[in-house]
Amino acid sequence: RQKYLINLAYGAAQQFVLEGKHKEAIPAAWHALRFSAEVFGSNSVQLVPAYLLLAEASAGAGDFPQASRYLTQAQWIVLRTPACGAALRSRLHRALGLLCAAEGDFDQALYHLANDIYLASSAFGPESLETCGGYFHMANVFFHQNKRDIANSLYAKV
Repeated sequence: RQKYLINLAYGAAQQFVLEGKHKEAIPAAWHALRFSAEVFGSNSVQLVPAYLLLAEASAGAGDFPQASRYLTQAQWIVLRTPACGAALRSRLHRALGLLCAAEGDFDQALYHLANDIYLASSAFGPESLETCGGYFHMANVFFHQNKRDIANSLYAKV
């Protein structure tokens, strides 16, 4: 029953984010996190997706410090879990890169997005749709830095 509630809350939060209703997504994502902690434990790697969703919703709502705190918590769990898969680590680096880009720290954003691309490539392959998203976000960062040639080559790759 708890796992059903986790999936329900997580799905509702994802839907709110997709609809651009970031503030509405936060309570649902928080419930997904709370239920996940009850089922899997407070330091379990199964909490990371909920933390990533909370960070995305918080950033979308304009609360970058709170988004950073959620990402720090997710990063701490991933660092403490050596067996954490490349796919989840890729999602973490993408979220960190997008937050850095939103805050204007483009060098740090590129660092995290490069890690995202590497990890996504190792998990899904270099030409996969999952990897493609990293290239797209990296191209956007280069575009904002007025490095149009690099951005255009990455957009072409996408």
